[in-house]
Amino acid sequence: MNYTFRFLPLLLMLFITEGLVAQSLSELISTSENPEAFWSVTVRNTDNEILESLHSDKLIIPASNQKLLTTAAVLDEFGGEYQFETIIYGEGSLEGNNWKGDLIIKGSGDPSISGDLYENNRYHVFEKLTGQLHEMGIERVTGRLLADVSLFDRQLYPKGWSWDDFSFYYGVQISPLSFNNNAVDLEVFAEGGIGETPRIDWFPDSTEYVEFDNQQLITHPDIDYDEYYRRALGANRIVLGSTLPKGYYEDESLSIHNPALFFLDSFHEYAEQNGIKIEGGNAILEENSIIETPNVLAIHKSKPLSELVAWANKESDNFYLEMFTKKLSATKSKMPGSFEDGILQVRTFLHELGIDTALVLMNDGSGMASGNYTTTGIISDVLTKMQVHDQFEAYIQSLAVSGVDGTLAHRTKGTEIYKKFRGKTGYVSGVRTLSGYLDTLSGDRIVVSIATNHYAGKVKPVDSFHEQILQYLYEKY
Repeated sequence: MNYTFRFLPLLLMLFITEGLVAQSLSELISTSENPEAFWSVTVRNTDNEILESLHSDKLIIPASNQKLLTTAAVLDEFGGEYQFETIIYGEGSLEGNNWKGDLIIKGSGDPSISGDLYENNRYHVFEKLTGQLHEMGIERVTGRLLADVSLFDRQLYPKGWSWDDFSFYYGVQISPLSFNNNAVDLEVFAEGGIGETPRIDWFPDSTEYVEFDNQQLITHPDIDYDEYYRRALGANRIVLGSTLPKGYYEDESLSIHNPALFFLDSFHEYAEQNGIKIEGGNAILEENSIIETPNVLAIHKSKPLSELVAWANKESDNFYLEMFTKKLSATKSKMPGSFEDGILQVRTFLHELGIDTALVLMNDGSGMASGNYTTTGIISDVLTKMQVHDQFEAYIQSLAVSGVDGTLAHRTKGTEIYKKFRGKTGYVSGVRTLSGYLDTLSGDRIVVSIATNHYAGKVKPVDSFHEQILQYLYEKY
């Protein structure tokens, strides 16, 4: 009997099965719904050996995966325990309950003067600062409320940001003295009849710092919501032109112009509502102004930088990243912080880390700008080398956990990689990226960087396929 022939079907079945298990990464990607896209993937082990490589050395647009480079440099410079200090100085003297003179609030580049890290209490920092003024017995200020914004230069946006984004929370102006992420939080209530104008409300407490031109319209309940918001460039007039189905509720954070004055306006109003009368107006100190014999009246220290970086990476917050970029510049260069110098400082750190920065092209710290390019090989190299950095614990803890929090909160649930991946997502139009650390079925940890550029259609199929790639890697390694 020919035993080879007898067992051929079994051998063929084993061959086919083995072939499925050993399917290559390129074969897997060839089955995606986006064959028009450019795909790049690099996978490394903890010894920095490349396990998988597809177009690893080709330039890709990183989108918010660029935040992985910037936050690594920021943690390297400051350390996770660093705290920003916002200080109120007094120029004058205290006579009874009256401060005879001006108050000067010096911006430190703290992006967290909001409710993000304070249980949604957006006035938390104001409470702490005015509380200290009350402790000194100050009930009245005869002078002005001034902003010292000398820590940063006066450039409001990084190179390469689109004016289309300037009306929204993800494209706000950058200043060392900032409040509520430099945005007003608008609420729209389509409570009236069809054809009527919906009611609006906004934080901070319906402030008059902004002017809303409410041209919105309530439509039939079966008509879809259509959004339109536009802030006039260089002004605080915001046109609202959305159409909302009857009964609809919408909220949106919209950017403001001149963040330091917005801070002063909001603080001034808060102080007066809480027992401190400020008789003078609000103003920004002129460049190179000299304050005579200032007195420290109040100090607020932020939460540790590790918590701010965690918010920035998990929530992919562009505002935090650009504040970090300018703060890094101001600290390293001993000059007013600039976007360009901050980027230079990030690239210098990467060079010192052993990264070839010839293929690290940056126009901002957050990844939203046009003209940002790098490779998945470089991103994965940075992630691998950060594992031996003394700030690695703060770094990895800043990344979203798959299926749990941040921009990965709703992904991988019900799969084997639920909670097994810590990483950073990235998105701009036509670009989706995903990089981080994957704990595999064998118990090993691998470093993964995936980029899909120039895809057409919706992002959901791309996200789904990124998860298929993670699943493939999880089982294989």
